Amino acid sequence: MDNYLIIGIAGGSGSGKTTLTNQIASQFTEEVTIITHDNYYKAHDDMTYEERCRLNYDHPNAFDTDLMIEHLAALKNGQKIECPVYDYTIHNRSKDTMTIVPNKVIIVEGILIFESRELCDLMDIRIFVDTDADVRIIRRIKRDVIERARSLESVMNQYLDTVKPMHEQFVEPSKKNANIIVPEGGHNEAAMKMIQNYISTYLSK
Repeated sequence: MDNYLIIGIAGGSGSGKTTLTNQIASQFTEEVTIITHDNYYKAHDDMTYEERCRLNYDHPNAFDTDLMIEHLAALKNGQKIECPVYDYTIHNRSKDTMTIVPNKVIIVEGILIFESRELCDLMDIRIFVDTDADVRIIRRIKRDVIERARSLESVMNQYLDTVKPMHEQFVEPSKKNANIIVPEGGHNEAAMKMIQNYISTYLSK
């Protein structure tokens, strides 16, 4: 048995990736490490806030995926990492980092993690959360307006300008790299039980 089980959870913005991730983590509290692609947005200290607001955050180039690959490989080798922290309120990487140590199950979560073949190759299981576009936009509005202090107009404009076209160009095609496709994510109890049983079997070996 490998020392670590690497599970990738991808899907469109608002699909339920985080809900699924958190449900798995809550079942295996002491055995799960979570690493999220959002924390690997590139730093843009050279730009003004207004310039950062206009960036396309749904394109693969928005992320420092090479650093994430390096960090995931380190975790897989039993090493701790200093993970960057992203601050949505300023659209930039924070000056802080957080220490992440590997546990037996490592979950990698993000909208575009299956777009990178090198990142996919580090994963043992790749799960794509497939949720209707109408549901995803409603969830995104609620999240960004309430949790991230964004205006409704800015959220809608971003969705139409970048989120929707980038989903169609990059996120949806990356679904072909998944081993498992889960409709409705954490709300799919049957799929949730199957995933939990797989992890339990792995941990009991």
